[in-house]
Amino acid sequence: MPQDVLFQLKGVSKCFVKGKEKITIFEDLDLTINRGDFIAIMGPSGSGKTTLLNMLGGVDQPSAGEIWFDGARVDNLSEGALTRWRARNIGFIFQFYNLMPMLNAARNVELPLLLTKLSRAQRKKHVETALALVGLSDRAKHMPGEMSGGQQQRVAIARAIVSDPQLLLCDEPTGDLDRTTADEVLEMLQLLNREHGKTIVMVTHDPAAAKYAKQTLHLDKGKFVQRELVA
Repeated sequence: MPQDVLFQLKGVSKCFVKGKEKITIFEDLDLTINRGDFIAIMGPSGSGKTTLLNMLGGVDQPSAGEIWFDGARVDNLSEGALTRWRARNIGFIFQFYNLMPMLNAARNVELPLLLTKLSRAQRKKHVETALALVGLSDRAKHMPGEMSGGQQQRVAIARAIVSDPQLLLCDEPTGDLDRTTADEVLEMLQLLNREHGKTIVMVTHDPAAAKYAKQTLHLDKGKFVQRELVA
């Protein structure tokens, strides 16, 4: 795998069996993601966008084909090895934040680090750095219910980057936000991409959000039908 290639899907297929019916989501899908890229994936509902994101994150496995990350095949890892790989390399950002309502911002951000061997003091330092990066150092002790939607999404971004992953997977990260707040979150993702070298794959229905990416891939019926580069 060339050094600038971070992720590759090779001939990937994904099928589900529902009763006597076989439903094909993808068939012989190829995708190459380079280090430092920011890719938006768009397409109609049911086109397979979230399934693709789940396969990139090791949450879902292909029915056929291969998935390679940083020169190593990952779709054939054991469940335990896949969990460790995901904790080291992948950060997830969701539409509805997925914060634990009974934990404050700092404890929510710390959650991915509980899977690591870092000491409590080391975890605390990582959390402080991540919250500072998203501009929420002063909200560390606030509960999710005490913060706006935009602040909650920034906490979710801090949680996604706290373990310094190479790849951020974003599933409609601005779908629950107003335009102004959405633009602030997208600018933050752009900053993480440009200044901190994070590779980002973002599923979105919003053409305005897609403009923040370096390229947009259009997915329809399990196939990439169009690719647009940002000028």
